[in-house]
Amino acid sequence: MGQLTISEEIMRRVPQFKIGVITYNSIVVSDSPQMLKGRFRLYQEEMAIQLESNDLISYTGIVEWRKAFKSLGIDPGRYRPSSEALFRRVKKNDFLPSVNSAVDVNNFLSLRHQIPFGIYDLNQLSGSITIRVGTSEDKYLGINGRVNNMEGKLLSADDQGAFGSPIVDSKRSIITEKTTSAVHIVYLQPTMNESECRQLVQSVGNMFTQIHGGNFQFSIVT
Repeated sequence: MGQLTISEEIMRRVPQFKIGVITYNSIVVSDSPQMLKGRFRLYQEEMAIQLESNDLISYTGIVEWRKAFKSLGIDPGRYRPSSEALFRRVKKNDFLPSVNSAVDVNNFLSLRHQIPFGIYDLNQLSGSITIRVGTSEDKYLGINGRVNNMEGKLLSADDQGAFGSPIVDSKRSIITEKTTSAVHIVYLQPTMNESECRQLVQSVGNMFTQIHGGNFQFSIVT
């Protein structure tokens, strides 16, 4: 994979915008081990109890990403950051089903840290990755089974075009049990400082490789 860059338009609108990027190699993705399934389910049940008495605006990660979306001209009431969408499902006791070990860890981390995470099969991507706002040409078949028009939405694109977003990801780059190399895009809270960011992203890489084996490198892009 080439380097990851953030467009000038995003940096102008959200000067503190930052992304954690982790690349994994030699990983093994499988059906989630029972321990992970159990831990993830318990976490959601505990969170649902918390959410009975806590409003979503009491979670700083949710508030910060709503604010970032507004600054980018995206209506967060209409197009929710993926982390908030997960919170809302848990609040309704609509618990997330197990998909595979990588997707389950990704969703768990998004709930735990209150921020959007995206994980993609590196072998389905080509060239460098750019985080930018979509144009009228950006469309893809999403994991929701629909063709998504990504104009005006925050997205990640490679040399072939848009493949992911903290709103909805594409089918092209999904992680399957055949995936051996992956890239994790972490939409860090804009107000976090660099050392907090590094600590969080390194802990994500450590947790992911404890479950999937392999090795990882990470960086913070600002």
